Amino acid sequence: MLKKTKTAKKKTVKPVKTSKPQKAKKVEKRKKTNIMTTKRKNTTLKIKEGSMTPREKKLQEIKQKLLSQRDSLLKEAEETLNILPSDLNFPDMGDQATAETDRNFILRLRDRERLLLKKIEETIERIDNKEYGMCVECGNEIGTKRLEARPVTTLCIECKTRQEEEERISAGG
Repeated sequence: MLKKTKTAKKKTVKPVKTSKPQKAKKVEKRKKTNIMTTKRKNTTLKIKEGSMTPREKKLQEIKQKLLSQRDSLLKEAEETLNILPSDLNFPDMGDQATAETDRNFILRLRDRERLLLKKIEETIERIDNKEYGMCVECGNEIGTKRLEARPVTTLCIECKTRQEEEERISAGG
């Protein structure tokens, strides 16, 4: 009986000694990777929260305004399509002419709004691509006051002034 207990003690002692250092190494590796991932998460959170400049905040405000403007334009266009009469047959020729003129005027307005919607979509895309606020002609930053006044602009004030002068000269004015 004594032999069996001695061998049993030896067998149980050997696997415990060899497995403890391996487990400890694995635990240490896990701890290191967990620490690294939490550090990474914290730094990315800090970058997102704290590194926005006042200009970037203003650009995000402009984006929100553009999104709400786009939504309101789309609602108005839908309402217009529902309101416009398909038949313009009136017994009086004057009433019919007035109705057609009004209808054409409304359609011209909606066409202009359609062009504005296209510019708004392009501007939102430029904001998302971090290309917004830079003049497409000279490459300089467009001032935030100009961006607030005309959010869909692509030219700085100097380039826009030059463009308008060239148009005036070419028109003969």
